[in-house]
Amino acid sequence: MIFQANIDNDSVALLPAARFPGRVVVVDSDDMVDAACDDLQRFERIGFDTETRPSFRAGVSYKVSLLQLSTPDVCYLFRLCKIRLSNRILKILGSRRILKVGADVSGDIRQLRELRDFSADGFVDLQLEASRWGIEEKSLRKLSAIVLGERVSKAQRLSNWEATVLTDQQRDYAATDAWVSLKLLDELLKVKPVIDAPLTIVGAPQPKSVKPKFGKAKEGEAKGDKQKPRNRHRRFVPKKIKENKENKRA
Repeated sequence: MIFQANIDNDSVALLPAARFPGRVVVVDSDDMVDAACDDLQRFERIGFDTETRPSFRAGVSYKVSLLQLSTPDVCYLFRLCKIRLSNRILKILGSRRILKVGADVSGDIRQLRELRDFSADGFVDLQLEASRWGIEEKSLRKLSAIVLGERVSKAQRLSNWEATVLTDQQRDYAATDAWVSLKLLDELLKVKPVIDAPLTIVGAPQPKSVKPKFGKAKEGEAKGDKQKPRNRHRRFVPKKIKENKENKRA
């Protein structure tokens, strides 16, 4: 099977809507985290996505509101606007054994690290992998259309993800976004790729301090600045004038 490289928006609009068929669990209290993580850790691959409250004012931005982690049957919605990004969750986000599949995962990791710094590992980015099957599209919506023949709705993307209670529409949207990434990879792996190579594992380890290779700059001299050449031509002062100046100082 060969996938088409591109698809236009009109063709996508004609496709049936994708919808997560399983159970959606909203994790909005810390005492629900352990049970959710226990279930997620049983799987080698899970779907991954995040949602952030949109801002419609210049200079105003919000941190990640929701983290979605999905198995084939259950999608967990961690409401990070209400619970902390705990060590149990970070253990999954830092595990190479559990692959987290999403689109533009580096952007999501960067936003999550604004809540709490952590070492991320075991992420698979569909935007990087799709090209191995000859697909040029990058958006999750178009990848789903090409590989699954289903349209991912974006109607709830700009809704308030920090609302007191998520609507049914928000829950379905968030769960579908995470689950469809997992389903996309599963379907791609059933087909021989054009470029045969292992999955690219994306991680964002904590930055390490690197010692500069150049030596220390001298005091008063900035690194990279050229040192001013010394003036080798000293002014000649006759001995008598020099003695007279010394007598005056005395």
